[in-house]
Amino acid sequence: MPPSTPDRVRIVVPDDFPSVFKGTDAHKRAAALWEVTVFSERGADQEDELIRRIGRAQVAINIRAHAKFAEPVFRACPTLTLISVWGTGVDNIDLHAAGRNGVTVCNTPGTNANAVAEHALALMLAVARQVPAVDRAMRGGQWPRELLTQLTGKTLGVFGLGTIGSRVATMGRALGMNVLAWSARGDANRARALGAQPASKEDILREADVVTLHLMLETETRGFLRRKEFALMKPTAILVNTGRGALVDREALLEVLRERKILGAGLDVFHEEPLKPDDPILALPNVVLSPHIAGQTPEVIRDGLLRAVENVENFLKGAPTDVVVSPSPSRR
Repeated sequence: MPPSTPDRVRIVVPDDFPSVFKGTDAHKRAAALWEVTVFSERGADQEDELIRRIGRAQVAINIRAHAKFAEPVFRACPTLTLISVWGTGVDNIDLHAAGRNGVTVCNTPGTNANAVAEHALALMLAVARQVPAVDRAMRGGQWPRELLTQLTGKTLGVFGLGTIGSRVATMGRALGMNVLAWSARGDANRARALGAQPASKEDILREADVVTLHLMLETETRGFLRRKEFALMKPTAILVNTGRGALVDREALLEVLRERKILGAGLDVFHEEPLKPDDPILALPNVVLSPHIAGQTPEVIRDGLLRAVENVENFLKGAPTDVVVSPSPSRR
């Protein structure tokens, strides 16, 4: 249960690196609740350091996915009652452990939807029109005249019909693409309402000219695309991933890109972030890369952080919002 009065609350932001929270309106709003400690230095990716930073706090505002909230963290921080996540993804939190240890987890779904959808579209176009490669060639004195890929009239396959996936489906239709959609919840009516055609996973992979991933990373979706799925795709297909790197089997992805079994990929997320300088994905010419930056706009940061603090406020009032997991009944 949340504390009975706000004056008992200590709020910690253990992972504001790189810093987006400190000194903002969201920071000031949180400080109006009670003492707020913000850590803007690297280190929250180390479990012992994360535990030290949380200490006796009752609320943690989670900024970065590199801070991993696992069972040992909850056991070492028994006063923690709420994790308010900035963003939609909560795969850095052991949700079962949170519930068992009396911790509520909230997130801020949809606040980055327009930005991420725009970025997914930008990656599609950058791969299809070979923008980075053409730019590099011209700067090197060449005048490349290869044929490019037109998206109008092509088929877009959207996996995941949350706020982001739905927005991408709408943008695809605006480009004149035929949209096939797959919902993890089997929501065919939502697909139809967006003007998309609901389809099976296999049919989308066979028919789509562009496959774009907008799924939550869960046990069921980890490795959503493996070798057998890539084998179904057209050799002219493009993969876009702005969801999570682990949605795709890394070795299978490297194989199909090296061997040109698909046209290319636009990636904003990776199995390891940041990428190491020798990561083989960096050597592939048919990949357009961005550093998990799709949702990084001033509007997204402002609105998302304020909503994360609003979730803290509502929790303290006894009316939690945007709840991903609640404490197990035995811990209430």
